Amino acid sequence: MQPYFSLGDLIFATIMDWNLEILEKSLAGKFFGHKFYYYPATGSTNEDAFRLGIAGAPEGTIVIADSQTKGRGRLQRAWHSPPGSNIYTTVILRPQMDPARAPQISILAGVAVAEVLESYCPVKVELKWPNDVLINEKKVCGILCQAKADVNEVDFIVLGMGINVNINYNQFPREIQKLATSLSIETGREINRLELIISLYENLTKWYKQLLQDGFDRIKEKWLSLSLMTGKPVEVIFQEEIVSGEAIGLDEDGSLILLAGDREIKVSAGDATIVKR
Repeated sequence: MQPYFSLGDLIFATIMDWNLEILEKSLAGKFFGHKFYYYPATGSTNEDAFRLGIAGAPEGTIVIADSQTKGRGRLQRAWHSPPGSNIYTTVILRPQMDPARAPQISILAGVAVAEVLESYCPVKVELKWPNDVLINEKKVCGILCQAKADVNEVDFIVLGMGINVNINYNQFPREIQKLATSLSIETGREINRLELIISLYENLTKWYKQLLQDGFDRIKEKWLSLSLMTGKPVEVIFQEEIVSGEAIGLDEDGSLILLAGDREIKVSAGDATIVKR
């Protein structure tokens, strides 16, 4: 697999606001993006990054696509990935951590994304456990982490982020038009994707180093300050099981803590929704 750096691809990328020369210069020597792969179209940036990880690609390697034909979110759900409008990107991480702590990566990614989007958007950006970023309670970004690990250690994690940037309302499939939004819809202007992705990886570097050097506490605190679920009745569905309670915090491994009556329940996976009353 080789990066796209041909003249034709450079022209294509520039037209679509992906100027690869500027991107390469901006990311050169950085923790994330010192090596990157750009594709006008691919199946899934997560699948591409996973193959690169197996082949030994170093930490910080990035995959970026202008469109995806098999983009997906959690639970194998399709992620709408049209060309020329959004960010679809995945980075390879090789943290030295217990596999049980791997869900912390999704939490820190949500914090990093939300903090960057706040700088563009006058409306409050919020987080929904485990990995959604929302504006006006509509999804603007999905995060998907996949790990290659054994019982004792993590080999690598691919962290994928899909951000709705310049897609307009009518471009969303009908079934998600009431559930999704984009930065351009919320701000009323077109956003430069190149500037956004550079800011994204700079901020992701900050929070990733925070995790590795100082632990999860500050990340957890920031996530809770951005969460729209804290203190509200929540229902979590995982496979055939439904767990309900008041969302009161995050555990050290990134699990959601619910208060059900007089007992605390730790939920590590599932779809969480706020129960309207």
